[in-house]
Amino acid sequence: MSAVDRTAGRGARYFPLSEYEERWQRVHEEMRRLGYDAAVVWSRSGGSYDRCADVLWLANYYSQASGQGLDTAVFNARGLGAVILEPGADAELQADEPWPRLDVVAAGKVEWHYDPVKGVADALRRRGIRGRVAIVGTQILPMKHWIQLERETAADGIEWVHDDDLVLTVRRRKSPAEIRCMREGGEIMTRALDRLMQGLVDGERENVAAGAATEIIVREGGAVHMVPCSHGEMIRYWVSDPLTGHSDVAPKPGDLVRGWIYGPVREGYWLDPGRTAVCGGNPNDDQRSIVEDNARIIQTLIEAIKPGVRVKEVAELGQKLVTEASDEKDQAAEKWPHFGHYMGMYFETPYIGASMCGDDDVFQAGTVLGVEAFIARKDVGASGIEQNFILHEDGTTEHITNTPMVFW
Repeated sequence: MSAVDRTAGRGARYFPLSEYEERWQRVHEEMRRLGYDAAVVWSRSGGSYDRCADVLWLANYYSQASGQGLDTAVFNARGLGAVILEPGADAELQADEPWPRLDVVAAGKVEWHYDPVKGVADALRRRGIRGRVAIVGTQILPMKHWIQLERETAADGIEWVHDDDLVLTVRRRKSPAEIRCMREGGEIMTRALDRLMQGLVDGERENVAAGAATEIIVREGGAVHMVPCSHGEMIRYWVSDPLTGHSDVAPKPGDLVRGWIYGPVREGYWLDPGRTAVCGGNPNDDQRSIVEDNARIIQTLIEAIKPGVRVKEVAELGQKLVTEASDEKDQAAEKWPHFGHYMGMYFETPYIGASMCGDDDVFQAGTVLGVEAFIARKDVGASGIEQNFILHEDGTTEHITNTPMVFW
């Protein structure tokens, strides 16, 4: 273990330290409500973005390890990091690699270890933490490393309580600074999706259009998880190439084309809009209908979402509208049997699906959401659209991905 000098450089964080301190306090309040004496929050980064959210949100830490990595005689649990939370105290970061940058990370104390599992156990012992301790990230921490942590703390008087939603419950509602950040992300994503769809409409190869869209996001400081594309005979499948998300094949005039982009486009915050159009921009009546009907479904669902409205109510409306508009299924509709989700540092729950949310789940103001729908028709093909937007206190919605839903 090596302690870190807190006098190192400052100034590289997008959010001020006060933003993180407020986040810690909000989680502390939830911990008190649930009766936790402390919490250990795990995340995985090291080149992937789907499970880095909680530690990134709490401490602005993202590991530069090359993936999770294989354990060796030196390295253990590489790519995994943790934040220790205790009401009344600043957050403590336990990092997995040398020299976390103190102008970037946000924590009251920072340590790094070749073995962060042992580092966390030692830190809990040093702090004298006992009683009910929430462990957040059981979906992330491999069983091998959980067994190690449990063994290391067996004699320390800790009662581990699994609670993967502790931080998610708090971070679902965005601060004004987060809303501003996601607006900025929406501007970037809109330009990227505009370029992707224009390329597909113009008949570019899928990978050329995807590369041009990705360049826009990377040039603005963001990252992309995937740019899924399909067209023509492959339109009933989510992607033309499952490995990359896009093929090196160009659509032909008259082909339905579908493009999506998702990933952490701004400071780790995800957006995931998608559109469907026709190569050449001259749809036949059936193609025009399947896309325009899809757009109407999206707009109807967005208009139905207000603070306090039950999530299940909107999900049931979505199912009714899609059933009426479709006479077949496609892979995307089967893959995502819902009509959207909360957005943040990944796709967040509750999902807008009748069997994927609770009866008491209601939409909250100050949140960012995605609404999506997929319809398919025999001898026509398939259409999919997703829109990302902010839900305000007064019930109004603000679109932050503004690529047109109809390209004619």
